[in-house]
Amino acid sequence: MTNTEEQLTPVPTRARIIYRAALARDAADQAEVFYHAVMQGAAAHYTLDERRAWANALPREGSAWAVRQALYTTLVATCDGRCVGFLEVDLDAGRIETLYVWPSLAGRGIGTTLLVHAERMLLEQGLGRVEIEASSMLYERLTRRGWENHGEQWVERSGESLKRYRLSKALNAVET
Repeated sequence: MTNTEEQLTPVPTRARIIYRAALARDAADQAEVFYHAVMQGAAAHYTLDERRAWANALPREGSAWAVRQALYTTLVATCDGRCVGFLEVDLDAGRIETLYVWPSLAGRGIGTTLLVHAERMLLEQGLGRVEIEASSMLYERLTRRGWENHGEQWVERSGESLKRYRLSKALNAVET
């Protein structure tokens, strides 16, 4: 094989996702992941006005997300050193506060893996149940994974009413 042939042969590459605790340097990426997950990722489930109101509920500034890192245990999924997904968990309350993944990477297991890590942390805290208030988009995925629906809720953001669902799941030491 010549050098030219080697250069033209596609080399399969797979981006490696690394999961870890959030660092202050991830905050600006978190802001962007949140914004794009809402504005693009939730487009099939919410109107443009609803998504704008939702996206404006939290500042699109890294400093605001760095403050949230101090309030909640935050796990991130990174690719090439950039945050592409994150989850905030309140370990004392047994609640997932937020879960967002970059829209073009949705459906690839990143959110599920973040949830698995959070569930393990909650189990280590001695908790037997986890709760979340999930968007219509996340609701479908979570109920397929065995989360129990406790009903619809409506939350107001900048004059828009957004539907979400109260869900919970029993935590087990071994997933089946």
